[in-house]
Amino acid sequence: MRPALRLALRCAAAASAASSLTLAACGGATYTRGEYREGPVAFRVDELPAPWARVAVGTHNDLAWSHDGFAAVVQVNAVCDQPDQDVPLQALTRHLLNGFTAYTYPPTAPEDLQLVPLDGREAQRTHIVAKLDGVPRELLLVVLKKDDCVYDLALVAPPGERYAAALPAFEGLVASFHAGPR
Repeated sequence: MRPALRLALRCAAAASAASSLTLAACGGATYTRGEYREGPVAFRVDELPAPWARVAVGTHNDLAWSHDGFAAVVQVNAVCDQPDQDVPLQALTRHLLNGFTAYTYPPTAPEDLQLVPLDGREAQRTHIVAKLDGVPRELLLVVLKKDDCVYDLALVAPPGERYAAALPAFEGLVASFHAGPR
């Protein structure tokens, strides 16, 4: 599933770069009153306000929203009961960056790479500017391991003002996140 998470992040970044998204149905998944469920995966996040619009990117993306004015995508993905749950948070974050180029890891500013509390656990928060197919993207990634699941929350936007404009919606989504119950 980790390759699918990377693919979803890359698709979302590419879609935000083009300011157009192809909508696809997510089979078997439900998102009702802020609760997402699909198989063993369950989590709660608040819906993003308009003009953020729910979109489906790829077949393994859990939840995603786009904002055409910011050319930004916010997404949440999870995988449960898989072997990669014993991998350190920093390594799980690096998996999400596969396919991106022209970045320095770890980031140079201490606030760009930190452990933060999220839903009663430590989560890896990584802020980075990278390129996807030569197009600069600013990313904020939050990776959490809890109850045999790995959760990835991401903001992908053009660097600078549009990233800054999209950041409050992402921060609200992260603040609203709760894992399970499974």
